[in-house]
Amino acid sequence: MRTCLPLLFAMLSGSVVRAAERPNLLFIYTDDQRYDAVSVVQKEQGDRGRFPWFQTPNMDRLASEGVRFRNAFVVCSLCAPSRAVNLTGRYNHFNGIASNFRPFPIDNVTHASLLRAAGYTTAYVGKWHMDSQRERPGFDHHYSFIAHARYWDPTFIVDGKDTPTKGWIDDISTDYAIEFMKSRKGSGKPWLLVIGFKSPHGPTEPPERAKDRFAGEQARTVPNLNTPVLYMGSAARGRTVDLSAGTVSVNLDHFRCVSAADDCLGRLLGALDELGFAKNTVVIYTSDNGYYLGEHGLGDKRSAYDESLRVPFLVRYPALGAAARGRVVNDMVLNLDLAQTLLDFADVPAPKEMQGLSWRPLLTGTRTRWRQSWFYEYFAENQKNSRVPDITGVRTINAKLIKYPGHDDWTELFDLKSDPYETANLFKDPNYATLRAKMEMEHDRLASEVGYRVPDYVDRPPWWGKPGGPDWKATPGLRLHFDFTTIQRNPSDTMQIGADLGSPVVEPSPPKSTGWIERVRLFSGEYKPEKP
Repeated sequence: MRTCLPLLFAMLSGSVVRAAERPNLLFIYTDDQRYDAVSVVQKEQGDRGRFPWFQTPNMDRLASEGVRFRNAFVVCSLCAPSRAVNLTGRYNHFNGIASNFRPFPIDNVTHASLLRAAGYTTAYVGKWHMDSQRERPGFDHHYSFIAHARYWDPTFIVDGKDTPTKGWIDDISTDYAIEFMKSRKGSGKPWLLVIGFKSPHGPTEPPERAKDRFAGEQARTVPNLNTPVLYMGSAARGRTVDLSAGTVSVNLDHFRCVSAADDCLGRLLGALDELGFAKNTVVIYTSDNGYYLGEHGLGDKRSAYDESLRVPFLVRYPALGAAARGRVVNDMVLNLDLAQTLLDFADVPAPKEMQGLSWRPLLTGTRTRWRQSWFYEYFAENQKNSRVPDITGVRTINAKLIKYPGHDDWTELFDLKSDPYETANLFKDPNYATLRAKMEMEHDRLASEVGYRVPDYVDRPPWWGKPGGPDWKATPGLRLHFDFTTIQRNPSDTMQIGADLGSPVVEPSPPKSTGWIERVRLFSGEYKPEKP
């Protein structure tokens, strides 16, 4: 059940804080940027880094001036569901979004609606994605677009009005964001600005300035490029990668789009400096989900291996001083935590229905009890070419259990400390019986704690519930050809084409059979049957 807005707004009466004491909040996120598509991470990984040539100087700047979370994850690795979790601080089985094909419920309580009620001016810029929704609930202003739009010359919706634009989509979003920040200078009110970049969602089209970056580069190979995935079945990649080659081709335009988004981040940081907002603005940079680049033979995201779950997560808040500068945090944070953390910074009480934690104390190393495990969910959706079934899972710092409801034989258990690439499934290994029992118990505990259920707003693929699952194919039905030159009510009563619905039709090809008129399509001229 979604929480009623009026009840929550009443909570805000006890939270009267002078605007000057409350920070501005700038939340920036990309689409499909994996956790290691940041150059500071590549440098840290050294020989293990897949993309040592990749450069993101502005993300690196944010990390050096703030805090980098090594272990940031999403609780459902899919675009719209992840965005809904960001907004609501609730799992997808509660927040109304379990696929990419539903509009975000306008009565959902979000960090934006609560901050607006508490005196913040709120704005949304860029990609929203919830089906083809035009509304941006909880935001005073929006400069956005429908669904994915296109990389070049997209139509933006500016406070409800369709507005043609010229240029590369994330540059345009950055322009609108900076204009919004300029409009807030001297207003005396704190603001929340959420920016959703389209990059690097495919099909990728980088701007001209980035189209030749990283030319000729390849990705390093990793041990799980040839690791099979059981749910892929007959669609599993037939070829194998020669790991001894050391490198493998990769979609460079994916990285060029991330690099161009990094340019946009640099412009935003520069605007904060120029407008005098930098010191009192919390800047958060992340992605809606990770992305496979060949690991497990996969592209896309959705499933529960780390390349899909794990995202970059950078936070800068200069007002915290040296304690929150250049730090790296190992604690596991989730997109589920964002709403409560933003409310915490604004001193706005979070409703009890929110399911995350505020990571604000982690920025300065304040001792606090923190999660040691968390629950993952994914609901199979009607997306063309996707074979990913329902998934539940639990991840700790050192282990992961992945379940596929209805397919117990696919269950996976990994020791992440000894096998970070998730290549050896230990679920049936008797030597890991203790770990298996512990993880199964934790899975069930967390499922109960978060109220896991399959919601009634899932959008199932055609193969759902069919024999063979994703390998199921519809069997073509029997096709009959009827000659409508005459339609007979009975053998002695010939009728013209204007017969009533329900009249019997004689099929003239021997042996004769009788059908019923339900849908008749009339053509002028000679009828030419399709070739079999």
